Amino acid sequence: MSHSPQTIDQYLAALRDAFGTADRALQQDALSDAEEYLRGELALAPGQDEATVLARIVESYGAPEEVAAAYRQTEATVQRALEPRRAPSPTGDGAGSGEPRPAGGMFAVLKDPHAYGAVFYMLLSLVTGIFYFTWTITGATLSFGLLILIIGIPFLLLFLASVRVLALVEGRVVEGLLGVRMPRRPAYEPALPFVERIRAMLVDGRTWTAILYMLLLMPLGIVYSVVAVIGVFFPLALMLAPFAALFGDIFISEGVRVSFGPWYSSDGASADLLALVLMPVIGAALLVGFMHLARGIGRLHGALAKALLVRL
Repeated sequence: MSHSPQTIDQYLAALRDAFGTADRALQQDALSDAEEYLRGELALAPGQDEATVLARIVESYGAPEEVAAAYRQTEATVQRALEPRRAPSPTGDGAGSGEPRPAGGMFAVLKDPHAYGAVFYMLLSLVTGIFYFTWTITGATLSFGLLILIIGIPFLLLFLASVRVLALVEGRVVEGLLGVRMPRRPAYEPALPFVERIRAMLVDGRTWTAILYMLLLMPLGIVYSVVAVIGVFFPLALMLAPFAALFGDIFISEGVRVSFGPWYSSDGASADLLALVLMPVIGAALLVGFMHLARGIGRLHGALAKALLVRL
């Protein structure tokens, strides 16, 4: 490198520049690791010049360009191991084009674990959304309401810290189910006096974007869960219609009868074969279409989560 950083802040800025357009979550992890390590080593050399100590540390830790390259290489190796098999390219050279995905055309979604993860996340988001919303509203109300008392300050700190923890947990859920890279460790928090720590959290935009995310997840969770329930059970009902037709009308109790629809003849004795064939086909097509929709929703939600929960 043409100019060696003289302070830890300069080193971190150079490391950020070295990553360029790399994934923001990857950058946050790398910068947090670097800052924690560098400041820890600097604390072990009290009284020494920061530039001198930093130059010695960099010899073993690596220059910003070397560290960024190592993180990118490791990330690429992990992603190749976790991602589904790439679809063959139209030119036949074996290289995939576009986003990695399983081969198989429109039915490839049925082999994509992230599609099933998106369906599960859509159902789960109703529960997590209600919890996040309740926690945020209750915590914010109590924290700011108690600020007139001494107990309000530590309560506010605990609430803001809990928001950071919940944001990290949500990020792990998003990455595990939706396949969107999220931070895998908490961001570095410098050792600050009590009041200064609260101030740092309040002026950190990531605190407020995380709170916004938690408030948004409840209405989104309601929509996601409704779409998921309809998208799964309605196609399955159509696919299972022939089996229901075998039983005709079912008498639950005296005077109470459940009919399985209009695919019976006028005397109710035989099924309309055309309808019985079409319904499973339509159901299967709707199910495949819903899986594509779920995967798309998962990608969009992952982008929202990254925008609001990643610091960089």
